[in-house]
Amino acid sequence: MKDLEHLSADEWDEIRSPRPETTDFDRVVERALSRRGFMKGVLAFGSGAAVMGSGLLTSTSARAQEAANFAFEGIPIQTDGTVHVPDGYDWQVLARWGDPLFSDAEPFDPETGITLASSDRVFGENTDGMETFTVDGRQLIAVNHEYANVSTNLPWKGDNAFTADDVTILQNIQGVTVMEVAEGADGWEVVVDSPYNRRIHHNTPMTIAGPAAGHDMLKTEDDPTGTMALGTMNNCGSGKTPWGTYLTCEENFNGYFGVADPEIEFSASEGFARYGIGAEGRYGYELHQARFDVRQTPNEPHRFGWIVEIDPADPESTPVKRTALGRFKHENAAAVIASDGHVVVYLGDDERGEYLYKYVSTGTWAEGQPTEGLLDDGQLYAARFDDDGTGEWVALTPEATGMDEGMILIHTRMAASAVGATTMDRPEWVATNPVTPQGYVALTNNRNRGIKANAGGDPTPVNGPNPREANNYGQIARWMPDDGNHSATGFTWDLYVMAGNPIVGQGDYVGSENVTEGNLFNSPDGMAFDTTGTLWIQTDGDDSNEGPFTGMGNNQMLAGDPATGEIRRFLTGPKGSEVTGLAWSEDLRTMFVGIQHPSAPFPDGADSLPRSAVVTVRRADGEPVG
Repeated sequence: MKDLEHLSADEWDEIRSPRPETTDFDRVVERALSRRGFMKGVLAFGSGAAVMGSGLLTSTSARAQEAANFAFEGIPIQTDGTVHVPDGYDWQVLARWGDPLFSDAEPFDPETGITLASSDRVFGENTDGMETFTVDGRQLIAVNHEYANVSTNLPWKGDNAFTADDVTILQNIQGVTVMEVAEGADGWEVVVDSPYNRRIHHNTPMTIAGPAAGHDMLKTEDDPTGTMALGTMNNCGSGKTPWGTYLTCEENFNGYFGVADPEIEFSASEGFARYGIGAEGRYGYELHQARFDVRQTPNEPHRFGWIVEIDPADPESTPVKRTALGRFKHENAAAVIASDGHVVVYLGDDERGEYLYKYVSTGTWAEGQPTEGLLDDGQLYAARFDDDGTGEWVALTPEATGMDEGMILIHTRMAASAVGATTMDRPEWVATNPVTPQGYVALTNNRNRGIKANAGGDPTPVNGPNPREANNYGQIARWMPDDGNHSATGFTWDLYVMAGNPIVGQGDYVGSENVTEGNLFNSPDGMAFDTTGTLWIQTDGDDSNEGPFTGMGNNQMLAGDPATGEIRRFLTGPKGSEVTGLAWSEDLRTMFVGIQHPSAPFPDGADSLPRSAVVTVRRADGEPVG
């Protein structure tokens, strides 16, 4: 297990469950060649402006020459162990793994970390998606804690086997933190002992709601009703509902399950295989808790991979798993009210060759109106992108999939395969533009594109929004819903940017025209729009600064102008870290940014364990950040 610790979740999945080689490679090449002329137009558009219309978006030189609306000069790459921001901006640490949420928590030990007794009383590990909320004049932040780093979180273990207490520590430091923060003379800080402070982890009681609740595949001996679960795990990206609740997203949940007895032969079912559930877990949970042993409790994995709604304003409330939004490796949940009043939630499934989804509520919502059923009663769709720049959201219905409603939601990947949705290059965060009706999806990378099938055996040929074979750089695609209505089933699309390397890249791997030697990056991951319509892009890629990644430096956050296509580098993270999670204070003068899994001894120096953290960024002149 120790040797596998530093693998990403998708690399770990491939080692345990290698994907089959594509058998129809000649057809893949033929499709790629036939598309070459079309893609030249799309790539060129990426640096220009969008003209809203009924067909494929085209650029206009007038808009392309407009100046981007940025208040800062782009910064150079960095390869060191700290955070960098532009001149005129300052950053500080707000909260890092092990910082107390309650005064009874024991102090963090820079050599050994935290104790069992304090593990659910402190800020968790590996911060990811986050959202801010204002409740009765107080500023709250809900923050995800995606996974654990055993050598950092249990540094005394070495190669020794986990104990039950070790497992509990790991479970407690993951999940979600809800905390109150306040700005004082010396910057922002956590309000210790706030009545809103709360840790939600792998053993927190949850309600299962929506059409799949009570399904036989969700029932266990401990929960024969299939309506109550313990815990939320691998909480990656996030979302925020218009009515002020937090959406946390369960991503690589498969790694927490295994078989306790290695002598017992285990053969994964089709459903387990499609979701990467096998005989070996990453953390040894199955050795100490029967519910994580898939032979003893085979339905327990079906109770994860959902969107979970949390009310930050009510610390006594029970989180709710919303099954209507489907089960897969959720990256984030971008909620928006469509022009016709329906609630729309866009959802990416972060694995190579999986799909982009959206949910549309049956009912409509308006300010102050009831929200009952809005995330439980609706239609789930998967996206099909056509090479002519149009696309369709295909409804995942029993008639279209040959599956009943419960199975569609529990085995959503199979349903999307059944309707011929477009396989994507790891669809990660989705963001919707508040200024004009557009959706953006970060397609972070896919070294298997055109080479291997996805986890379900579906071919992954080069296609319109995923135009490069063996894609190690990634791209951002965007779509414009028909009639400007996010609940519409039709859309047009283009590519906002193709990440690449104009220093050492060749052909399409140079990137689109808006990628230069001054802003190059790889693996776009997190995304968020601010209120002005600036798109903030965060990366989680190769920071070796060598070979194909020469000139990219550490992972970073960039700002993009949707109108002109210009992109500038705003922030760089410490070596080894992913920059992930972004939110703003109510007055927009502070930006909260997540720094996950730094390898450098960040932020406390060489004599301390590296600690993931949330940092604040502010302008020195006190104006809104951006």
